[in-house]
Amino acid sequence: MSLSFDYFSFKTLLLAALLPPAPMLLLAAWGGWRLKRGRPGGGWMLGVALTLVWLSSTDAAGELLSQTVGQPPLLRPAQVDALRGRADGAVLVLGGGVRRHVPEFGHGRANDITGERLAYGVWLARRSGWPLGFSGGIGWMAKELRQSEASIVARVSEQDYGVPLRWAEGSARDTRENAANTLPLLAKSGVRHVLLVTHEEHMARALRAFEAEALPLGISVQPAPMGLRAQGQLGLDDWIPSNSGFERVRYVVYEALARWAGR
Repeated sequence: MSLSFDYFSFKTLLLAALLPPAPMLLLAAWGGWRLKRGRPGGGWMLGVALTLVWLSSTDAAGELLSQTVGQPPLLRPAQVDALRGRADGAVLVLGGGVRRHVPEFGHGRANDITGERLAYGVWLARRSGWPLGFSGGIGWMAKELRQSEASIVARVSEQDYGVPLRWAEGSARDTRENAANTLPLLAKSGVRHVLLVTHEEHMARALRAFEAEALPLGISVQPAPMGLRAQGQLGLDDWIPSNSGFERVRYVVYEALARWAGR
């Protein structure tokens, strides 16, 4: 068995080192080493690291981090209702990953992130009366996939929701290509206003890519973020480590790093 190491392997390792909990574990190891050697600062370094490990697995920390880096405005149901009757609009859902094969279904399915986005996109399409589109190919690091996200989601949308996709763009490998590949298709169909569906953590990066491509085409892009929480609703249980909290913190940090890197 041979292992190949390329740019994307390096990128994967770099992300693993930067995303929680890796930095905290490294700090804990360093603190433990200093404590064992009797060097100053080891105790507090270990304490800080363990505290951060706890916090990085909580929904509360994820929400506070998200608010700190900036959250997009909520698209309210009344705003969606006001769009009815316009013939130049479209709802566009961005892919967030799929599972290649789900044994109980016998074929590929959307993962949790894509599934949540698709459900909201279907709701928006029904409420606004606008056609539904989806953009997602095979990501740079999704080497195990043989089908594009769009081909899998197109089947799920029609079979599970009874809503066929008007557009299914299946060649994009990242957010920039989502915008570059999909907006010309929409423009050719006479679309001039797009409701862009993705999670709120990803929306800032998605808007940056889509607005740059939309301006020359005369298309306006309106964010339709999902995953937002009502203000002031953090409870005690939100400070308890959970799978959802761990995933939320990692997602916020990942998107912040991607924006900082200009991706």
